[in-house]
Amino acid sequence: MSIWTRIGEALAALAKGEGLLAVFDRLRTPPDRSVAFTIAVIALGAKMAKADGHVSRNEVRAFRDVFVIAPEEEENAARVFDLARQDVAGYDIYARRIKAMFGDHEGPLCDLLEGLFHIALADGSYHQTEDAFLQEVAAIFGFDERRFQRIRAQFVPDAERDPYAVLGVDAEAPMDQVRAAWAQLVRDTHPDRMIARGVPPEAVKLAERRMVAINRAWEEIRAKR
Repeated sequence: MSIWTRIGEALAALAKGEGLLAVFDRLRTPPDRSVAFTIAVIALGAKMAKADGHVSRNEVRAFRDVFVIAPEEEENAARVFDLARQDVAGYDIYARRIKAMFGDHEGPLCDLLEGLFHIALADGSYHQTEDAFLQEVAAIFGFDERRFQRIRAQFVPDAERDPYAVLGVDAEAPMDQVRAAWAQLVRDTHPDRMIARGVPPEAVKLAERRMVAINRAWEEIRAKR
């Protein structure tokens, strides 16, 4: 059963008048984490599009930069987008509900934030409203400014790129510590690891850009040292 069929079933279970937020209360067991992750990316992506002022049904196409969406499944993806866009609940409420669902597990929250960056950059530009939106979501998720800038540098073309920040180590760290940090990030970015923490197989291409950034940072540090 595809992730989109499972999402369609989750939406069908909503009672009349219930909003998309009600879905999150029913998706707390591990088998449903990939459904929750997918809905969270689409819901927050819809809120981000609304905040940016560029809302249209074609926005759903931006999610192709994160997910594999078969033509026959576009209706389910579009319905999630529309429900989130029409919901009067603010994006901060969504972000807090998602944070509560994943708790202290930073992995899926980081994956989710990266998915939102993919969507923000899907049209080839990055707006101030998107940056402010993503920074606030990151703060709700519990990420500090350094962590946010580290993720931002993977996506925004004109962002300052500190290879040590990308690997999460100090510039004075010994080489064996830098190597260990790089190796751990490579392991954490493996598709099997991502799927295990809730990223659906349809979205494992999220790993591609992160892996490029990780390896580029490692090679840059090696060259300098």
